[in-house]
Amino acid sequence: MATVAILGGGDLGGALARQLAAADVVSHIVIVDDAASIAAGKALDIAQAGPVDRYSTQLSGTSDVSAVVGAEMVVFADRATQPPAEWQDEAGLALLERVAGLNQLAPLVCAGTSQTRLIERGVNELGIARARLFGSAPEALRSAITAITALEAGAAPDDVSLSVLGRPPHHVIVPWDEAAIAGRSATQVLTAAQLARLDARIARLWPPGPNTLAGAAARLIHTAITRAARVHVAMVALTQAEGTPGRAATLPVALGPSGIARLVTPALSSRDRVRLETTLRS
Repeated sequence: MATVAILGGGDLGGALARQLAAADVVSHIVIVDDAASIAAGKALDIAQAGPVDRYSTQLSGTSDVSAVVGAEMVVFADRATQPPAEWQDEAGLALLERVAGLNQLAPLVCAGTSQTRLIERGVNELGIARARLFGSAPEALRSAITAITALEAGAAPDDVSLSVLGRPPHHVIVPWDEAAIAGRSATQVLTAAQLARLDARIARLWPPGPNTLAGAAARLIHTAITRAARVHVAMVALTQAEGTPGRAATLPVALGPSGIARLVTPALSSRDRVRLETTLRS
């Protein structure tokens, strides 16, 4: 099985390590943080829970960034500062450049909500392929929207299927015509007033908390490593054919061990198509 390197031992990094370990889909997780003792302590704590929760994932913690060498996935999370801080801005870009040089094959997953600009700069300034560098936070937003939609419909979250497009938090599009609740179209289950109420609440769902973000990142990593036939939403740098080149936006994707295998073209109403094109080209 694979090795995953998590850059940052903060709340998000620790939650992701715990969720990945419990899923038992990778053989080794290494937490990398300047605070080596915190990284090692979190790794030990999660490893000691293995016999209780019945997983065999090996964990370690270090301050040595070269631990990314040979990893099948590298995740940019949050540093173990007070308060924890996501990798972003100049420090994040410098780390991204170093990691991309040390490991030239692994997908680079930005798990935080403040890393859109890091994705854009990584593609535009460092020349990293967009298939390899993407963000998982939109999947966390989709989870949150799914939860409130289930409450509105009086259904279980597992019965709700929907997609999310655009740029959070203020330019998010949920194609309700294509969403489904318990096998029925969402527009048949929910009234226009209910759908409008849901749309009005979306911006307030951003940013998701560290556990939701960790769950989203773990889900994308699981799909990529196992080659599962699932479609997720991710923060992806755009090409000229899709919108403003190099700008990042939320789009549906299929994943594989090398990262984004392909974009999944959503079926949109005329209204949603215009809204999406406006968002992607603004």
